[in-house]
Amino acid sequence: MRSKQRPQRSCVVCRTKQDKRALTRFVFAEDKLKVDESGKMHGRGAYLCDAPNCWRPAAARSPLSKALRRELSDDDREYLRQMTPS
Repeated sequence: MRSKQRPQRSCVVCRTKQDKRALTRFVFAEDKLKVDESGKMHGRGAYLCDAPNCWRPAAARSPLSKALRRELSDDDREYLRQMTPS
C-alpha cells in the first residue's frame, strides 16, 4: 500500500519546499496579521520557514505582503519581529 503524500508548501522568502507542518502559516484575521497554528483559519495564507534569515526580510520588505496581497502595517511588522525564531 502506498503511503499518503504530505502536503508541501513553499516559504515566501527563500522558496524552499517543505512539509506544510514544518512551516509557519500567517493569515489576516480581523485586519491583523496572525499565526495560524491550526492551519485551518479562513483567508489567504503565506508560509515562512523557521530560518531567521527568512523572517527578517519578511518583516522589512514585501514578500509576505505580496503573498498575502495586503500591505503590512507597522504593527504587523512589529508582530513579525517579535515572532522571529532565534
